[in-house]
Amino acid sequence: MRAPVEIGERALELLGDRSGAVIQDNTYGKMYWLIGIDTARSWCMRQVRVLTELADEGALLGVPPASWRAEHRTYWRIPLGPDRYLTDTNHLVRALGQALDDVLGPTPDGRQLCYRCQLPTDEPVPVAIEHSGSVAGATVYACPTHARDYPRDAVAQAAARRRALERGRTR
Repeated sequence: MRAPVEIGERALELLGDRSGAVIQDNTYGKMYWLIGIDTARSWCMRQVRVLTELADEGALLGVPPASWRAEHRTYWRIPLGPDRYLTDTNHLVRALGQALDDVLGPTPDGRQLCYRCQLPTDEPVPVAIEHSGSVAGATVYACPTHARDYPRDAVAQAAARRRALERGRTR
């Protein structure tokens, strides 16, 4: 199971000691959970991928030596151990779903066009809310590939910080 680090960080907070082993790859900004074979094949979550041999995309996962920690770019965020191997998919799906809502906001309804590539995406990421006077205007969406490239909107960032504070989260 692969998720962006910012989603993974929140999911780890929510999972607490229920998480199994986790690899963090800071080169590509990803976290990987080890899960049982065929336990999450039908999941469809924004920016989260189940890596299986039947997936329609290839994935190369470098597994670091068991001794590697945060001093390496790829390391065991939660090391393998007798009591830490696979993560229960029931706990993981709930934690990732909540993490996605906390970090990216609610899932938009339907497909949206990416502001940059102008292609429809099933995983729209709201990147900005256009403002007109004192009233919010249209929401700007991006596909997961282009979401990080969007120029940051100070008003949208302030709103996200306010939502985080209201939910009791700070960075």
